[in-house]
Amino acid sequence: MNAPDIATHLQPAIAQRPIPQVLLDALAGRFGAQCSTAMAVREQHGRDESAFTTVPPPAAVVFAESTQDVADAVRLAHDHAVPVIAWGVGSSLEGHVLAVQGGICIDVSRMNRVLAINAEDLTVTVQPGITRKALNDAVKDTGLFFPIDPGADASIGGMTATRASGTNAVRYGTMRENVLALEVVTASGEVIRTGTHARKSSAGYDLTRLMVGSEGTLGLFTEITVRLHPLPEAVSAAICSFPSIEAAVRTVIQTIQLGVPIARVELIDANSVRAVNRHSKLTLREQPLLLMEFHGSPASVKEQAETVQTIASEHGGADFEWADTPEERTRLWTARHNAYFAAVQSRPGCRCITTDTCVPISRLADALLDSVAEANASGIPYFLVGHVGDGNFHMGYLIDPDDPHERERAEQLNHQLVRRALALGGTCTGEHGVGIHKMGFLAEEAGSGAIEMMRAIKQALDPENILNPGKIFTARA
Repeated sequence: MNAPDIATHLQPAIAQRPIPQVLLDALAGRFGAQCSTAMAVREQHGRDESAFTTVPPPAAVVFAESTQDVADAVRLAHDHAVPVIAWGVGSSLEGHVLAVQGGICIDVSRMNRVLAINAEDLTVTVQPGITRKALNDAVKDTGLFFPIDPGADASIGGMTATRASGTNAVRYGTMRENVLALEVVTASGEVIRTGTHARKSSAGYDLTRLMVGSEGTLGLFTEITVRLHPLPEAVSAAICSFPSIEAAVRTVIQTIQLGVPIARVELIDANSVRAVNRHSKLTLREQPLLLMEFHGSPASVKEQAETVQTIASEHGGADFEWADTPEERTRLWTARHNAYFAAVQSRPGCRCITTDTCVPISRLADALLDSVAEANASGIPYFLVGHVGDGNFHMGYLIDPDDPHERERAEQLNHQLVRRALALGGTCTGEHGVGIHKMGFLAEEAGSGAIEMMRAIKQALDPENILNPGKIFTARA
């Protein structure tokens, strides 16, 4: 992408649609105190964790408490052709919840109940506003757990909308594999159900898979049925430092190619380790580090760990530290999950432009090493973390928000990184989703024919283009 293209890309196209007063009056009449037009509330719901900062907030926020609330709010918006944006906890990173065309926000955070736990079937049905930590707290007495862990304590609705994955994906898959059924409010306010509680189905189009990852552009989730997994009999975590990123990555590649059923394997670069040490008061060696976790029987966990330790030693791995108790494991994983906040605090006042890609595991070293070299040459502070067991990694560029040159340079690095991933047979986003930030890259990755098919689906399901418009791809002119 050349310089003018990058400049255009730095902020989303904002085309606010007028919000008729009659709609605001209707919302106030139907929802009362559940509907707010206070500027502070609107501003809170007009931003996420992305680097976009100049998008006006929605005109009103509806705090839904039931499926009927969502359906009624969407139906009113539909009657006036006004955009609707769903909101969970606002942890998205690519501008998913920004009101680029105005409209109303439906906050589902109060819809946070567990509706049914079916331990015998290894499933649970929840409302979209429940967070992953609250879900696991609710099922912990069953001997089961929900393994998808994107790092942030995101809502299950948001995780479904972005097809999230995270640290456990190498063993347990992503939201795509773990969502069985949905209750969805369509663009007209109709309530439909997709999927069943059965483990598989060959009945008709797979509407559940269509909705998972649609980023709020095809419907709003009001119930979600997900798979649960048995808590492993034994869990062991380990950290290991390496002399270089390449050595760490080669260890991961060899581990995966040998078929070792490792549950988690995270790469943290030296910049991230340094920030985490300061933030979490740790004393980790400030070198590239792998954080690993093994699940299974005591014997299988021991065998897996010994195999990986042997592989790591062949690549210069050192300072193996084992964590077998829940407290020790929590300490290590908390440090990993705080890497983003630790990095941001390392440059006070900065904004973080984050990006992620995913490549075939055999090309991971190629993608990572060149991207790190470019980031080092740029002079912009950055950090690197990755769920490298499935070829997914994240770069965060810490920029001065008042320096347009830094922002443009960070976007150039982002473009180079993503283009490299595409050239290596990968994807522009492994788990963040497209939102606003990666719309151009999706067009490159999927091609014009696939984008036209997506547009046709969007037009068929949302002819007025009211569901989170301006995301994933541009509408037809």
